[in-house]
Amino acid sequence: MIRHDSSPFIVFFLIFQIAMFSGCVSMPEQRGMEEKFNDVRITTKVYEAIIDEPSLRRFDINIRTIKGVVELSGYVNSRDDIDKAIAIARTIEGIKSIKNDMLIGSINDDY
Repeated sequence: MIRHDSSPFIVFFLIFQIAMFSGCVSMPEQRGMEEKFNDVRITTKVYEAIIDEPSLRRFDINIRTIKGVVELSGYVNSRDDIDKAIAIARTIEGIKSIKNDMLIGSINDDY
């Protein structure tokens, strides 16, 4: 009786199958992580760019990014300040669109 030792082939085949199927399962999760990373990167770059603008530094402009859409909120003194913040945000690569929720006035105006 001739015996062929096929265990290395079986081990290789099983490892190959596990790698192939696990790769397929994790693709949407990987894309989600990349998207979240890009959102954090965009938020950071927009925040830094707005802070670098001396005329906007004194305002509390909040920046939030979801799936490449940047949301700007907070209070500023004028429409020019809003336009300047939006123009600065537009210079950042990777932004799909900008949503403006900034208001003119101060937080104390609401009370």
